[in-house]
Amino acid sequence: MDQVPAAATIRTQVTIPMRFPDGFSTTARVFSFNGLLDGREHLAFGLGDRAVPPEEVPPDAPPPLVRPHSECLTGDVFGSQRCDCGPQLREAVERIAAAGGFLLYLRQEGRGVGLYTKLEAYALQDAGLDTYEANLALGHREDERDYTVAAQMLAALGVQQVALLSNNPDKAEQLGRLGVTLTVTVPTAVHLSHANAGYLAAKAIRASHTLDLPFVR
Repeated sequence: MDQVPAAATIRTQVTIPMRFPDGFSTTARVFSFNGLLDGREHLAFGLGDRAVPPEEVPPDAPPPLVRPHSECLTGDVFGSQRCDCGPQLREAVERIAAAGGFLLYLRQEGRGVGLYTKLEAYALQDAGLDTYEANLALGHREDERDYTVAAQMLAALGVQQVALLSNNPDKAEQLGRLGVTLTVTVPTAVHLSHANAGYLAAKAIRASHTLDLPFVR
């Protein structure tokens, strides 16, 4: 049964030119919101034909490509190779700009446990635990992210149907339960490096992420 969340509203919308270190550039319409249930400052980036005010989107426009991307300061900003977050963010912006849709930038660092706790989890991973075992050892759930705010943001943007850009089945399950219709789930590329191989393997084995890894069968 759908659990439709309380309504949120658009607070501010502004146009921002974007340029990445590799030279890729695009323009986004960035939305902030009032009424998000967790009180955090999440953002939606409208890209491609969605880089316009919602009222200017034609009523017969196809469902937007949407990626809910959880904040990762170490990967998104500082280029950490311990995860695949930075490359996934870069890939998502280009793909969404081409297809038209939204990047939902969610302030859920470390699968919801926060930045300092994520670094403590890294220390436990260096001692032999995987990324999920480390969260459990610190007294947290394997993944504490809740996508209610993502559903609220989409509703405020007038979006009821989406093509979901994600490898994570939990995102699809939660959004569907929250009343968002998923027309298709599109996997991201596999951004494998020597430093993140164990991290990606844990996501594939423990959380059923759709990652085609040669060493996981």
